[in-house]
Amino acid sequence: MSPTDTSRSDGPREITVPLRVYKAITVFSTLFAIVFVIAGFGFLDAATAAVGPLAVVFDLLGLPGADGGAFSLVLALLGLALIGFGAGIYVLGTRFRTPGMGNSQDDGDESLTNE
Repeated sequence: MSPTDTSRSDGPREITVPLRVYKAITVFSTLFAIVFVIAGFGFLDAATAAVGPLAVVFDLLGLPGADGGAFSLVLALLGLALIGFGAGIYVLGTRFRTPGMGNSQDDGDESLTNE
């Protein structure tokens, strides 16, 4: 079969790996995605408000905070980039399957056929 053949049970964008590798990929991709998204929202909070955990850190370090200047724009863009990067990590982590896993879209609703 060619890599673009869609007649297989797993799609062309899914990668089949052993169960141990699947577990590691799932755990770490979810962990990194959560960390990046939370950090991104932290940077957005620091860019848009004068209160919050990052704003306190910026005050302690003597860095400018949310004063409406260019630094706030950089913080907001960095926050959005971190959120997008976290989402990308999560999406790529969902592409992996084990040999026994099927695609839920291929199964259909079995409860309707049993009645």
